[in-house]
Amino acid sequence: MSRLPAAKRREQLLDCAAALFAERGYARATTAELARAAGVTEPIIYRHFKSKRDLFIALIERTGKQTIELWRQDLANAADPAQRLKTLIGDNPMVSQQGRDAYRVFLQAITEVDDDEIHKAWSVHIHSLQQFLAMELARAQENRRVTRHIPAELIAWLLIDIGLGYGVLSAMRVEDHNFNATGDVHVQQVITRILVGRAAESGERDEA
Repeated sequence: MSRLPAAKRREQLLDCAAALFAERGYARATTAELARAAGVTEPIIYRHFKSKRDLFIALIERTGKQTIELWRQDLANAADPAQRLKTLIGDNPMVSQQGRDAYRVFLQAITEVDDDEIHKAWSVHIHSLQQFLAMELARAQENRRVTRHIPAELIAWLLIDIGLGYGVLSAMRVEDHNFNATGDVHVQQVITRILVGRAAESGERDEA
């Protein structure tokens, strides 16, 4: 067992937990299995996390921060509010390579375990994403790229509701749920057109 600084060991345990939960599910996975996967003893796990639940909550919190950091990176070179929004619509963590497994584990855990603390952590996580989206939407509204008849915070919830549903159908491998019958129009294109019209393509302002 190699010695790692505390911060790196904590991250390693979270990485191993994410992989283990994706394979076994949160409810079925044990700290003994996690210890074997991480190459440590169980007492090492409990130095960093009080319980499996505490570890899982930390994973939820870390994933939320990673999602927002990824969004910020992807938006770094996008100045126009409409283009920024278009980027976010296509940046669903439920189906991205970086976030897909973690979000599926979270949804599975919610159906397996009725735990108030896990529900609270998941709620805080989702609210943080909603607030980020609402900020971007408000910016687009100020620049007349998105209709101002609907509050930005409500549109943000709409995008999350759609994104979660899209992610669930993708996880269930439902075929053709994201294209029209001829396969040339994607759901993301429809959402973008509804919110920003042709602004994202033409750079024109939508008067709302």
